Amino acid sequence: MHYFKYHNSELYAEDVPVKKIVEKAGTPVYIYSEKTLLRHLQSYQQAFDGYPSTICFALKANSNLAVLRLLAKNGCGADVVSGGELYLAKKAGMPSNKIVYAGVGKTDEEIAAALKARILMFNVESPDELKAIDRVAGQLKTKAPIALRVNPDIDPKTHPYISTGLKKSKFGIPIEHALEYYRLARRLDNVEVLGIHKHIGSQITAIKPFVDALKRVIELAHNLKEQGIEIRNLDIGGGLGIPYRDEAPPLPEDLSRAVLPLLEEGGFNLILEPGRSIAGNAGIFVTKVLYLKKNTDKEFVIVDGGMNDLLRPSLYDAFHDVKPVKKNSRKKALSDIVGPICESGDFIAKERMINRVHQGDLLALMSAGAYGFTMSSNYNSRPRAAEVLVKGSDFYIVKERETYKDLIRGTSLPKHLKR
Repeated sequence: MHYFKYHNSELYAEDVPVKKIVEKAGTPVYIYSEKTLLRHLQSYQQAFDGYPSTICFALKANSNLAVLRLLAKNGCGADVVSGGELYLAKKAGMPSNKIVYAGVGKTDEEIAAALKARILMFNVESPDELKAIDRVAGQLKTKAPIALRVNPDIDPKTHPYISTGLKKSKFGIPIEHALEYYRLARRLDNVEVLGIHKHIGSQITAIKPFVDALKRVIELAHNLKEQGIEIRNLDIGGGLGIPYRDEAPPLPEDLSRAVLPLLEEGGFNLILEPGRSIAGNAGIFVTKVLYLKKNTDKEFVIVDGGMNDLLRPSLYDAFHDVKPVKKNSRKKALSDIVGPICESGDFIAKERMINRVHQGDLLALMSAGAYGFTMSSNYNSRPRAAEVLVKGSDFYIVKERETYKDLIRGTSLPKHLKR
């Protein structure tokens, strides 16, 4: 459910015409709906109400400070994978005891910052990382709270680039070796074992992979208990999909109905890491038609938003529904909607039957609130897009569009090049 709807043939974000936002913010622009974000967060909170649980929003999906602050004020924690994400989570007011830290390449500096922030726990990806955390914690004369991220070798049936729970993945520790590494953790002086973490992938549209993976993790927790290692936190990751086209993914309540019965006797604190399922359909990407171009059998719609702004179509061949900001009754045409980047892979939609567009028309790419701006870049020396948050009949530019001066911020010329 989202709050981007047509009123009298004009697309609105909540109670604001998208065209009105563009008049102030320009294009390309990301627009987020506060009402949608809260609805999706509350669907998780309600689904797991009554069971000890912590919702940790995955900042990799959307790290805009206003979005994070909104979620923090409504009881949400954070799943972070870098020092920068930790900084933003803390800036947004997310409580340290609701922050978990994953990622395969944590540096000593990042580990130290997380220890000083007193986060809930690290999700450790390898034995070498475990030893590094122990060493840094020792230097700071503290104990590091940790879980090991185990790889349950469950196929989530999603795009291979966002599948993280198979044996060939770079993520996690093979579950068959987990006992060995938990014993290692127990021997270390400066770590405290608190949990088990698993995350099998993203944009998962069935419940069975979650259930199968959780059963394996619970079995591991029982084996650890027999070894005298008590598990308090069970972090089951995120990955619940959203409808981009015709998918019918399960809802948080479907997930809770499937997994909570498995946890009845465990006494665990449950941690969930939703990202896309909270932010994905809470955002759109709006771009303006620059030119029309026709080749032998295809029409190209050239817009001012490119792969540097929204990478998912080029990277994953991902589908985003394309809607006109102003509906029209023109004839339909098979079109490729492409950006201005000097790459053949720069497209945002291929072979779409859409009503013909004119120069200056505005197009909205739906379901762009997750992995949109966070994956953007300055490729081709393009300033990054603005971001806008809508609340009812009000809207706020929550990140200004970059300028050309931003492209050289922090750079300098050596003396011999200044002459």
